[in-house]
Amino acid sequence: MVSEEAQAGVSQQGGEAMIARLRSVPVLASLGEDELRCMVDGAEIRVRPGEYIAKQGEQPNYFWILLSGEMRISQSQPDGREHLLTTLPAGTAFGELPLLANVPNGGNVIASEESELLRFDEQKFWVLMTVCPGVRRAVLGNMAMRFQKYQSIVAQQEKMASLGTLAAGLMHELNNPGTAAIRAASQLRENLLRMHKLTAKFSKSHLSDDQKGCIFQLQEYALAKAKPAPMNSLDQSDAEEALAAWMETAEVEDSWRLAPTLVSMGITADDLKCARDVFPGPEFSDALSWLEALVSSLQLVGTIEESVGRVSDLVKAVKSYAYEGKGKKQTININESIHATLVILAHKMREKQITLEKDFGADLAPLQSDCSGLNQVWTNLLDNAIDAVEQHGRIRIRTWAEESPGKDGQMRPYLCITIADNGPGISGEIQPHIFDPFYTTKAAGVGTGLGLGIVQRIVEQYGGTVNFSSEPGNTEFHVKLPQSRS
Repeated sequence: MVSEEAQAGVSQQGGEAMIARLRSVPVLASLGEDELRCMVDGAEIRVRPGEYIAKQGEQPNYFWILLSGEMRISQSQPDGREHLLTTLPAGTAFGELPLLANVPNGGNVIASEESELLRFDEQKFWVLMTVCPGVRRAVLGNMAMRFQKYQSIVAQQEKMASLGTLAAGLMHELNNPGTAAIRAASQLRENLLRMHKLTAKFSKSHLSDDQKGCIFQLQEYALAKAKPAPMNSLDQSDAEEALAAWMETAEVEDSWRLAPTLVSMGITADDLKCARDVFPGPEFSDALSWLEALVSSLQLVGTIEESVGRVSDLVKAVKSYAYEGKGKKQTININESIHATLVILAHKMREKQITLEKDFGADLAPLQSDCSGLNQVWTNLLDNAIDAVEQHGRIRIRTWAEESPGKDGQMRPYLCITIADNGPGISGEIQPHIFDPFYTTKAAGVGTGLGLGIVQRIVEQYGGTVNFSSEPGNTEFHVKLPQSRS
């Protein structure tokens, strides 16, 4: 707070000099002399650079007018850092919002340079608001303008925080298929080099027609054979052990390395007996190594295709998420909009091993609207649900269409969406405030409290409604949107 030395410099100012200074304050410029005279009994305060005049989380005590100098407003982060929100130039009036709303200070107010301020304690502030209507209008108008600006800033911060979460998720999502594709490509290169060496070796050994025919038949058999149904771990281990043991008796090199790939294609010892008869000694080992390299290469190509397909799906989801709501008129597929958000948040659900239950309505009509931000609704609701559930929790999503009376009483088509979780629920004392702007149960600096407030605002822009029900083990948010809105 203001130092004792600064307090000693406090003096009561009045008269024409103070009125002249107050005329330089933009929000008071339109007031007459009689109205400005209401404010001459404020206490003049001088502060030095770095001094606090208000601290985050404390109850507000004063309304301020910055006569000269500059102040900055910052928020304390959990790691101790200060995050600058904005700077206040000379001529700014501030401090009225927490007094009027009876809420703690949302940030720290610190002098950037030596500054002069006119200070009104809470009692004098309420006298101003009661007996000076011109001042009241000026203060409330300034508050509305600054509140709108501040809300816009914090909403942008909330959006950037969401983007940060999504970006981290994308790195997780892209890393897995990317790593798999790189590993598969490296192994494929090794297989191709091994096949090249074996082919060169075969070309020098003058294979008989029977041997050539056997290699061709094995190749055709491996390529044509349908992939067997997945075996449980024990059965697969037994099959690999049996084939490896048989190949070892046939003096096949690296039999324990070759066996898993051949078993994965459904090849057994019986399938290889004909090759054992026509390939004597080490040539049999080379033939099986060539066959394993071919089968393994086909599997690696499948892995690369699957990985690239996964990346393509992610790019499609991000594009859908990023461009949704852009343009004058949008046609939005609700199911695809939710799916794109699920793809981006999938890593968080995997970390908690969450069971996701989807019941998407078939053939839902597209949503017609010129509004934007619907994907932010799904992001906030799903992110909250993921945070709420315990390890191995469950999240349920359902979409459907129904006819309901609109505001004019006429029956109209609506699209309905529910997102539910089996977390501990929202406590009764919190429920009435869940959509209040800036209300949060998270630690200071962790949440802005705008998540569900933004959800409500966006849904209302679409002409819809959002409500919820909650009890331990079942919290459900219900979004209802008119199918068409200009």
